[in-house]
Amino acid sequence: MRQVYLDNAATTMVHKEVVETMNKYYGNLFGNPSSIYDFGQTAKKAISSAREKIASVINANPDEVYFTGGGSESDNWAIKGVMTANRKKGNHIITTKIEHHAVLHTCEYLAKNGYEVTYLNVDSDGLISLKALEESIKDTTVMVSIMFANNEIGTIQPIKEIGDIAKRHGVLFHTDAVQAFGHVPIDVKEMNIDLLSASAHKIHGPKGVGMLYVRKGIKIDNLIHGGAQESKKRAGTENVPGICGFAKAAEMALETMNDKMASISVLRDKFLTEIPKKIENVKLNGHPTKRLPGNVNFSFEFIEGESLLLYLDMEGISASSGSACTSGSLDPSHVLMAIGLPHEIAHGSLRLSLSEFNTEEDVDYTIEKLIGVVHRLRQMSPLYIRRK
Repeated sequence: MRQVYLDNAATTMVHKEVVETMNKYYGNLFGNPSSIYDFGQTAKKAISSAREKIASVINANPDEVYFTGGGSESDNWAIKGVMTANRKKGNHIITTKIEHHAVLHTCEYLAKNGYEVTYLNVDSDGLISLKALEESIKDTTVMVSIMFANNEIGTIQPIKEIGDIAKRHGVLFHTDAVQAFGHVPIDVKEMNIDLLSASAHKIHGPKGVGMLYVRKGIKIDNLIHGGAQESKKRAGTENVPGICGFAKAAEMALETMNDKMASISVLRDKFLTEIPKKIENVKLNGHPTKRLPGNVNFSFEFIEGESLLLYLDMEGISASSGSACTSGSLDPSHVLMAIGLPHEIAHGSLRLSLSEFNTEEDVDYTIEKLIGVVHRLRQMSPLYIRRK
C-alpha cells in the first residue's frame, strides 16, 4: 500500500543530516557544557554555534535566543515570565480565540490568579481586526500574544502591523511562531517582535527542544529555577544533541526556504483547487492566500472527521482533523468554532499538511482516495440521505 504522510503540522520526519549531527553529541562529544575542562567546553562551543544559527533565521542576536524543551514551554515562559516580571506596570494581556492551547491555557491560568485577559475575535478567514486590537489596549496592558500562523487553518496574521501597534503603545508583543519558524520569512527587528516561540520538530528537527527569543532589555522572570544555564534564565543541563540538531534543521530550513515555499505552495494549491471541484459540499477553512505554504484545511458536510481519518488511514494516508495536542477531545475545534462554523460542519474537518518530501503523486493519490472515502461515508450518513 502507498504511504502518504500529510500531518507535518503535527510533527515532521527528522532529516538524515540532523540525525548525523545529533549522533556526534550522543557519542564521542557527550560532555556537560557547564564543565570547565576541554571535553565540556567542546559541547559549550557547539551550543554557542547553534545559538548563532538559530538567531540568524529570525534576524536576532545570539544572546537573545534561549533554548527550551519545546514550543509549549516557550509559550508558557514568555507569557508567565513577562506578566509576573511586569506586574507593577499592569495585569492585562491580549490574545486571540484561535491560539494554540499552550497560550490559551496559560492565559486561563493567569486569569485565575488575578490577571485580566482579552480574547480577540477573528473573521471567517481567521484574521484578527487590527482596529479591535488597538482599541483593546489600555493603561494596564503589559503584553499582546498573537500567533504568527495558525496550526489548524494555516492563516498568517498581519504580524508587522501587530508589532507596530504594540510598539506604538509601549506594549510587548509575543508571537507563537511554532508553525511559521523556518517555513516563512521572519525578521524580529523589522516586525517589532519582542518575544517569539519556536520548536525543532516542526522543521525536521528532534522532538523535545525549542527556543524562546527575548529581545534584549525585556524583563522576564524564570519559569524553571535551579542552575545557571542559559545565562541564568533557564535551569537544567542543556540538551546538547537536541540543540545541535535543532540548529542543523534551522540552518537547512533557512538555506532552502524560498525554494520550498514555492514548490510546496504548488502542491497545496492543487489540493485547494481540485477538492472543491471534485467533491460537493466542502468549505475551505483559513485565508485562501494568506496561509502557510503547506496547509490545507477543508470541512466536509454530513461527515464525522474521525471516521474520515480512519478511512484515509486504511488507504495509507496520514492526516488529522486539527491540532495533535487535542486529538483525544470529542469537542469541535475551538479554531473552527471561532471562525464561525456550526458544530456539525466543524466536526467534519480535515487538515492536510505538506512538507518538501511530498510529491504531486501523493497529492493525486490522496485526492483520488478522498473522493471515494467521502462518498462512502456520506452514503452511510442519515443527514446526507435525508438531504437527498
